[in-house]
Amino acid sequence: MANDLLETVEIETAPSPRRSVIWMHGLGADGHDFVDIVPALGLRELPVRFVFPHAPMRKVTINQAW
Repeated sequence: MANDLLETVEIETAPSPRRSVIWMHGLGADGHDFVDIVPALGLRELPVRFVFPHAPMRKVTINQAW
């Protein structure tokens, strides 16, 4: 069975996180596009793991772009 998991960027705000946030976003976005949100939230003392998946690339025909 193939591994169907998306590649991700993971950031922990403190050691041993007990909470996770999976940041969902649109087609073609890279997980790195959203890492700047973590320090902006100011959660340094709350141990949270942020998971930013890399969205798959697909042709989007609704807006006539690729």
